[in-house]
Amino acid sequence: MTVDYPLRGSCLCGRVAYEVADAFKYAMNCHCSQCRRSTGSAFKPLAGTKVSRLAITIGDGELLRYGDEHGYDAHCRSCGSLLYSLVGNGQYVHVAMGTLIDEPSVRPTMHIVVGSKAPWFEITDAMPQFDGFPDHG
Repeated sequence: MTVDYPLRGSCLCGRVAYEVADAFKYAMNCHCSQCRRSTGSAFKPLAGTKVSRLAITIGDGELLRYGDEHGYDAHCRSCGSLLYSLVGNGQYVHVAMGTLIDEPSVRPTMHIVVGSKAPWFEITDAMPQFDGFPDHG
C-alpha cells in the first residue's frame, strides 16, 4: 500500500522529523494529567490517525519512547519535544499538533478528560467538553 505523507513535522531541535498523511480521523484537546505533564501546558492538541500513516524521516534512533510496545509517548531524546503518542494497543498515533510544520486540514472539535484539567485553566471556547474519553469511532 502506498501512503502519501503531505504533512511534515519535527521536534524543536530538528534531530527528529516525521511525515504524516493528512487523513486524521479526529482531533481534540486532551486535558489529562499525563498530557499536561508531557507538554508542560494546560492541554495537548492532538490529531489521531492509523500508525501506518506516520513515518519517521529523520532521527528514528533519536526517539525516546516512554511506555511499552502497546502504548508510549515518543519524545526527541535531545530536546525533549513530545512528537506523538502510540495508543489503541499500537494501532493509532496521536500526533502532537504543535509539532506539525504544515497546516493540517483537521481542527480540534472537543475537549477531553476535562474532569482532571488544570484548575488554573479556564476553557473559554464553545467546543463540547467530556469528563473522560468519548467514543470517536
